Formats: sequence, structure tokens, C-alpha cells
Amino acid sequence: MAARSGKRKYGKSASKSVESAMRRRNSGTLKSGKGGKGGTVKSRKQAIAIGLSEARKKGAKVPRKKSS
Repeated sequence: MAARSGKRKYGKSASKSVESAMRRRNSGTLKSGKGGKGGTVKSRKQAIAIGLSEARKKGAKVPRKKSS
């Protein structure tokens, strides 16, 4: 295995956004969709995606989405 460089892939503020999203998911207040009009989020992966999306909007260091 190659040694990893000290460069962080995600910024600290990005992890704070994801942490916040996970807390909201656990308390049942995290909503999906534009403006939170969608249903309550139950999926862990979806909560992480929402957290990263919010971090991106705030200008945090988050890698670009992979385009298919």
C-alpha cells in the first residue's frame, strides 16, 4: 500500500455539515428535496449526500460530484 499524503480530501467545515445532517436525520427533522418539501430522510447515505451538498453551497472544500 502506498503512503497517503497529508492532504485532506474534505475540509473540516464539510465534516461539520455532514455531522449536522446526521444529527437532523437521527432526530427525524432532515428532509429531502428542494426547500425540504420532500419526505423525511431515513437513509444514512442520503443524509451524508445532503450534508456534502450543503457544504458545497457554503463553499467548503468538497471534491466535485462524479458525472456519469
